Amino acid sequence: MVTSVMPTYGRIDIAFERGEGPYLYSTDGRRFLDFATGIATNSLGHAHPKLVTAIADQAAKLMHVSNLYRIPEQEALADKLVATSFADTVFFCNSGAESLEGSIKVARRYQFHVGQPQRTKIICCNHSFHGRTLGTLSATDKEAYREGFGPRVQGFTHVAFGNLNEMRDAAAAEDAAAILVEPVQGEGGIFVATPEYLRALREIADEFGLMLVFDEVQCGMGRTGRLWAHEWAGIAPDIMATAKGLGGGFPVGAVMASEKAASGMKPGLHGSTYGGNPLAMVAAKTVLDVVSEPAFLEHVEKTAASLCGKLERIAGKHSSVIEEVRGAGLLIGLKCRVPAGDLQTALREQQGMLTVGAGENVLRVLPPLTIDESHVSEAVEKIDAACAGLARHAA
Repeated sequence: MVTSVMPTYGRIDIAFERGEGPYLYSTDGRRFLDFATGIATNSLGHAHPKLVTAIADQAAKLMHVSNLYRIPEQEALADKLVATSFADTVFFCNSGAESLEGSIKVARRYQFHVGQPQRTKIICCNHSFHGRTLGTLSATDKEAYREGFGPRVQGFTHVAFGNLNEMRDAAAAEDAAAILVEPVQGEGGIFVATPEYLRALREIADEFGLMLVFDEVQCGMGRTGRLWAHEWAGIAPDIMATAKGLGGGFPVGAVMASEKAASGMKPGLHGSTYGGNPLAMVAAKTVLDVVSEPAFLEHVEKTAASLCGKLERIAGKHSSVIEEVRGAGLLIGLKCRVPAGDLQTALREQQGMLTVGAGENVLRVLPPLTIDESHVSEAVEKIDAACAGLARHAA
């Protein structure tokens, strides 16, 4: 018999009743060090006082009115995003998949607007993950996600991540409209684009008249130590999708675009009933105010360097369990020699630490951006102990 909640998830049998900072507390009284953060979403940890207060105060005043009217809270967040990024304009939605759908529409509409309606194809990369709507499934490079949901949405093609020859060949096609890339691939296995690769993508897009679209749903909002991951390359996209950490746990997404990229957009071409409602905007503005501070980003970069350095030593010590440490900032992947799920289970059940799986037998380590050195030490001790246990079991 089917459950009342549609069984689309392979859920772990734990329920949480509250959180505080980097910790979650289950209904049966256990405490967990949360280095999963709702899949890189709870960027300020749990129950951050500024975020809690801002949401509560706004909820007591006004939560939703729809986009039939001006929304001052939306304008304030858009102004802040524009001031702290390449973008000139922002469209608000509710999730990462929606922000990618919107980004694809903006890219295609631009080509239509400049008299190139045949340019509709979006060039994506292998190992990519862009969402679970029918459109973003077609942009995603994982056939298992699409099984049974055919036919596939047309207008997407894939090339090898990091291969500029393949990208250039695809960009030269008459129907090419945009390049869509994650600066750091999360779900696919924590593959980091080099600055040289991102700069070359910018050059290719410019040469062939394509829109350059970055998916920073997971790697944006300070997770790499810069507010936006592409900033490490010193270039700017035309369009960017962001979500997850933007709301610190509250559902919100955004399509960010240059004036040129958005030149074809006008009233009636895109919309969202819930997108940009006052409550979501206040939550996201509060998170952005915290994360965009230079001192905060410096803290993320410093903490990430410490954590990655210690994880490298753990990998050397337990080479039979961990093959490689990958990532950028606090978006870290442990490429495992044992099944990554075994390490994830050992951490959760024996050490009280939460992590997230990824492709390519990788375990993601995604702590809140607010962790300090004491949490780094605690996490490393737990990972060391879990690896030691798995190594003994394998022997």
